[in-house]
Amino acid sequence: MKLLSNRRPLWMDIVLMAVGTGLMALAIQCIYDPAGLVTGGFTGIAIITKYLTGGAVPLWLTNLALNIPLFFVAVFIKGKKFVARTAVATVFLSGWLYIIPLWDLAGGDYVLAAIFGGVITGVGMGMVLLAHATTGGTDMLAALIQHKLRHYTIMQIICIIDGIIVAVGIYAFGIKAALYAIVAIYVTSKVSDTLMEGMKYAKAVFIVSDKYKQISDEIMTQMDRGVTGLGAVGMYSGDEKCMLYCVVSKKEIVVLKEMILDIDKNAFVIVTDAREVVGEGFLEY
Repeated sequence: MKLLSNRRPLWMDIVLMAVGTGLMALAIQCIYDPAGLVTGGFTGIAIITKYLTGGAVPLWLTNLALNIPLFFVAVFIKGKKFVARTAVATVFLSGWLYIIPLWDLAGGDYVLAAIFGGVITGVGMGMVLLAHATTGGTDMLAALIQHKLRHYTIMQIICIIDGIIVAVGIYAFGIKAALYAIVAIYVTSKVSDTLMEGMKYAKAVFIVSDKYKQISDEIMTQMDRGVTGLGAVGMYSGDEKCMLYCVVSKKEIVVLKEMILDIDKNAFVIVTDAREVVGEGFLEY
């Protein structure tokens, strides 16, 4: 069973999984469970099971009991390599759920539970994903179902499964808790995506101008930014043009636009968001 990442040593991925699952368990045990927020996944089923059994079945036990048979099926269908890291992360999560004591951090406030629970879960999930792992549950179940139902995507199957779990949560905890659970799911996805895609936001700029040479010279000399000239053809006029492409920081975009307009008031400028920029002058690994 090979757990080694090509980019980081094994121990770093294990630390990421340990800390990430610890944060997820903290949110589940001390925020979601006391507030009755069922955010989908096997942990959502665990919260419902604990409520219906009057607390007789702890969260960690349900999470482990649901995942164990799923892992055996996954090994048979997908092989050991597919489940290796996920198995480690799942054990970590169940262990944290067993260790962390029940403590209502949100104090019964649904807004705090949805926002802070979503943020903590998102950070934890992002760390686990950075370690090239998941915590099993509906993610793995969806992958196994998609193995047979190829015409559905994994995300579509996950949405259906989690939707069913949230719907059952309405029966257990009411519609109000379910609505805030949806808010928590949204916050979680945004935070985990931000952590995965990077927080070094920038602006990508496309510039169409007859004075492209002058504009590019100003950008390179005055702003010390690189510029790429792309061959383009105006489909209406049929004229060949040189479209400039460059990436600048958010603070520099105002200066860049003013510089372009000073040179050519008729320039056509498109500004888009660049979620992550890796290279000279930006984020470097």
